[in-house]
Amino acid sequence: MSTFGDEEALDKRLTGVEHMGMMQLSLWYRAITSAYYRGAVGALLVYDVTRHVTFENVERWLKELRDHTDSNIVIMIVGNKADLRHLRAVSTEDATAFAEREHTYFMETSALESLNVENAFTEVLAQIYRVVSRKALDIGDDPAALPKGQNINVGSKDDVSAVKKVGCCSV
Repeated sequence: MSTFGDEEALDKRLTGVEHMGMMQLSLWYRAITSAYYRGAVGALLVYDVTRHVTFENVERWLKELRDHTDSNIVIMIVGNKADLRHLRAVSTEDATAFAEREHTYFMETSALESLNVENAFTEVLAQIYRVVSRKALDIGDDPAALPKGQNINVGSKDDVSAVKKVGCCSV
């Protein structure tokens, strides 16, 4: 496949979502170059709770993120497949402790049961907005004056009230 074809395939996997008309959320898989990290203000690092090796890879991803992004990036570690309790290979306690040591957010999800998936994205977007607003206030800008776009609601305010820094919303 040509380089152009690879880029086309990547573009098809990218998904854009705006939050409060001020931010765009892009989703992609790991086969990307460091150029895509440029300007990133938030990331969800997802591992499979039934496969310990995927949890072990989170540390490498954190290093990569921190090497290529601003120090204020909002990072949430997400343990997916929480519905597969009988196959669990990574304990909630281990993941919570890791997130705490790394100063990241943590949540467990189940894409199959639609548990906390929207909450994870909503919480990261809310924290990004908080960071961006704080930066804007620090330099004297009015966050309300930032360019506006179309809003897409990814969850209600009530959905994220239980999520805290290094909190866990597991099953």
